[in-house]
Amino acid sequence: MIQVGDVVSVLDEPISGKVILVDGNDVTIESNDGFDMIFSVDELVKEESDSLIIPSYEEVQKNLQQKEIFKKKPKRKILKPKERNIPAMEVDLHIHKLVKSTKGLSNHEMVILQLDTAKRQLDFAINKRIPSVVFIHGVGQGVLKEELKYLFGRYENVRISDADYKKYGLGAMEIYIIQNPRS
Repeated sequence: MIQVGDVVSVLDEPISGKVILVDGNDVTIESNDGFDMIFSVDELVKEESDSLIIPSYEEVQKNLQQKEIFKKKPKRKILKPKERNIPAMEVDLHIHKLVKSTKGLSNHEMVILQLDTAKRQLDFAINKRIPSVVFIHGVGQGVLKEELKYLFGRYENVRISDADYKKYGLGAMEIYIIQNPRS
């Protein structure tokens, strides 16, 4: 209810002022510029005070912190389709990632080291119930890739496929670990 003496603003217009007369549905205001203007009651909004009070940065931060306290439980992070396909674990089997120097190692010893690393990492993933592992073997003559296929083929609870081509190219395979194999 707008009364004489109230400070009002006009909707959709940058005009505000003090009410000097209320006549039914018509309200006469004296604008801040000193002009008397007549508006309909439904075109006006009563202001709470003569000046707009803007809270300080500290007050806003304090209010936000108080709201944080009253939050019930954190929202579950929604994974985007791209994020769902990211493997839980990557194992790079390039020999320079496994040893400081290959000096003195034969090709056979290097492949055995890479296979031991792959077996150990796959066993770790199975024990920790990690759903998938990407083994990065690189592109070469294909010896390590074939040995890995043979090694992983001895496990009953894994499924082998090529890893994401866009990310790894031809030099990686993804192993899906079946958590509850059927007997």
